[in-house]
Amino acid sequence: MAAPIAVAIDAPDIETAARWASAVAPHVSHVKVGLELYLRYGPEVVATLRGGTKVSVFLDLKLHDIPATVAGAARNVARLKPSILTVHAAGGRDMIAAAVDGAPGTTIAAVTVLTSLDDAALERIGVRGPSLDAARRLAVLAVEAGATALVCSPQEAASLRAEVGPDITLITPGVRPAGADHGDQARVATPEAALAAGADLLVIGRPITRAADPGAAAASMAAALRRAEAASA
Repeated sequence: MAAPIAVAIDAPDIETAARWASAVAPHVSHVKVGLELYLRYGPEVVATLRGGTKVSVFLDLKLHDIPATVAGAARNVARLKPSILTVHAAGGRDMIAAAVDGAPGTTIAAVTVLTSLDDAALERIGVRGPSLDAARRLAVLAVEAGATALVCSPQEAASLRAEVGPDITLITPGVRPAGADHGDQARVATPEAALAAGADLLVIGRPITRAADPGAAAASMAAALRRAEAASA
């Protein structure tokens, strides 16, 4: 069974991206295409990463614009049949609802507070914090607008789960194995801790893709998660 991991395929070119996706696909449930790769190669990259595998594509575009523009963008993206499409919850209720209407066959995941932001950064951009409170407010707004998934820090997953209930998918970036470099993430947790906090899908990038063997790294993390789930059962 594939582990609940979305591997962030932040590759320098489409050939490397395809190689990584093929290597990790047997072990994980999703591969994630970010804004940089999508803007460089367009819709072609989705088909390339999906390839002949059954892995689901998570399209992480973080749409954030007026509702009409987001509705049109979501309709165009929906033709690619991604499993998940992200929007910024900060775009507001009408914008989120427009994305949901524009891509009815796709899970719309609303990004609450970017995991690269800490409380000081939120204050500087004028967002009332702390980050947990901001994420909780945005989560409630997004779910009321029709989003069926939320993107949050693993440190906020337990609180958001209590707020929105069991039926909303919680996606957590900022997941790093113990001892791994945090990179540009400010609010992180280990994969096991994120799942224990209530996350449904873990976004993991560099600890897998920068490994000497990305497929083996993905398999190792998947096995560790299975052991953790068995121990907690």
